[in-house]
Amino acid sequence: MMYLPMKSALLLLGLLPCDGFVAQSKWQSNHKVPTRIWGAPSTSSEDGATQLPVPKEWQGEVLKSLKAVIDPDLNQDIVTLGFVKNLSLDEASREVAFDVELTTPACPVKDQFAADCERIVLELPWIETAKITMTAQPSAMDTSTLGMAQIGAVIAVSSCKGGVGKSTTAVNLAYSLQSLGATVGIFDADVYGPSLPTMIKPDDDIVRFVGRQIAPLQRNGVRLMSFGYVNEGSAIMRGPMVTQLLDQFLSVTQWGSLDYLILDMPPGTGDIQLTLTQRLNITAAVIVTTPQELSFADVVRGVEMFDSVNVPCVAVVENMAYYEVEKDKAFDTSKLEAAFSEVLAAKGVNGDSKDLAKELVKIVLDKTESKKIPIFGPGHKQRLSDQWGIEHTFSMPLMDTIAFNGDSGTPFVLEYPDSSQAAIYKELARSVVSEVAKAKYSQSRPDVAYEDGDHKIRVDEDHVSPADLRRACRCAACVEEMTGRQILVASSISDSIKPIKMASTGNYALSVDWSDGHRSLYPYRQIRALMEDKKAETDKMQEA
Repeated sequence: MMYLPMKSALLLLGLLPCDGFVAQSKWQSNHKVPTRIWGAPSTSSEDGATQLPVPKEWQGEVLKSLKAVIDPDLNQDIVTLGFVKNLSLDEASREVAFDVELTTPACPVKDQFAADCERIVLELPWIETAKITMTAQPSAMDTSTLGMAQIGAVIAVSSCKGGVGKSTTAVNLAYSLQSLGATVGIFDADVYGPSLPTMIKPDDDIVRFVGRQIAPLQRNGVRLMSFGYVNEGSAIMRGPMVTQLLDQFLSVTQWGSLDYLILDMPPGTGDIQLTLTQRLNITAAVIVTTPQELSFADVVRGVEMFDSVNVPCVAVVENMAYYEVEKDKAFDTSKLEAAFSEVLAAKGVNGDSKDLAKELVKIVLDKTESKKIPIFGPGHKQRLSDQWGIEHTFSMPLMDTIAFNGDSGTPFVLEYPDSSQAAIYKELARSVVSEVAKAKYSQSRPDVAYEDGDHKIRVDEDHVSPADLRRACRCAACVEEMTGRQILVASSISDSIKPIKMASTGNYALSVDWSDGHRSLYPYRQIRALMEDKKAETDKMQEA
């Protein structure tokens, strides 16, 4: 193997202007996990009963029983989804064996799947033991970019302005996905201000060649690539040159087999962002923002940009949502102990006043509750949920520890894996895993169409009248945002109104252009709730 400094290697491959500018693990290659033996051999009954015969169609009975195991994201059983593989039976030992091939090794319910499969198959009277191997589907994506063919999903982490903690979110999301069992890489696409070299110090800076490509750097198994690892400082070049440089970077990097590639997008919604989105076949996007009103407008632009290229926004992270005073930092304990000790001594309290003072300080700390102070306002999580249907929204506190780790080269979730903040990042990772599975393997959006003859909007098998849906609009022009008071006068909407254009926005909302010139955005859950309410009203009237 040939070793070169990173900059020399990139010069050799022609990625920088002359003026300055490995064997995979078994888990990584086929996502096998060590076999686990579930259950224990049964013993003979006291009356010496013989074993029941194995049914001729034993495979059908096993598969029929396993249909009780439902994937919570895809809402189907694991047999119908084709997850059960390599089913076999040793008739001598009465041991059944099979693989459960999940959509991702980071599946948050894989242990529950294994336990459910064990319990169900051992309920069959002619089975004594079960050998279940949890596997995952090989990573692959439809792409023309060399080196990315073995990547399962590309997750864009984006913001419409800088300084909101986008790179911090991207880094901690990547390592949280890794903690769930996934193989992950991070590509820093911001050549104007690369953050990855500051936020993650790699294990080493040796370039390893894979043919005419280079392997990315690594830190704790997460693969890393950034312009900043190659060239100190930021790039000074025009937009078309940046797009070409990023395309070369992606083509020359041999990522290998990855479950998720986290794309740390440059801030904004311009040509570079759109080109990356189209070029990389991005699976889903995570939007990063802050609680200020101006940032909410940026979220809207970001969602609209990704929607224009058919990329669903699956989560929003609101950084600096609140400041939480930690108990041990709320008081100067040494000064408090001294004050308590002085008062106790002055009062003539018997015993060691210093020990009593320490106990009093401990009581104060135990009784003090951490207070979350929203210094930048209450934020927009509820508005995002109501108007855009984005179900996964997360609030991250303003913390000096997170900022310090971002500057020190060690990701926060690596140094503090058991902290409450790391738990939020892990919950974000679980939601990304869930939404990617829905985007890739199921049709989560309902089928919506306008039936002109009946003057109804069909939603799957149900219907809603256009006028009822128009009157239910909850945009800023129809509902007062601060109080939730309805501004729109329902009687002003004609019963003859109809949709001119309807289109899905992301995974959870429907955009409608109405014949009165208004544009509405409805979360699908709002449409379903409206239909349920109308059905309940109809049933009540029929009963009366």
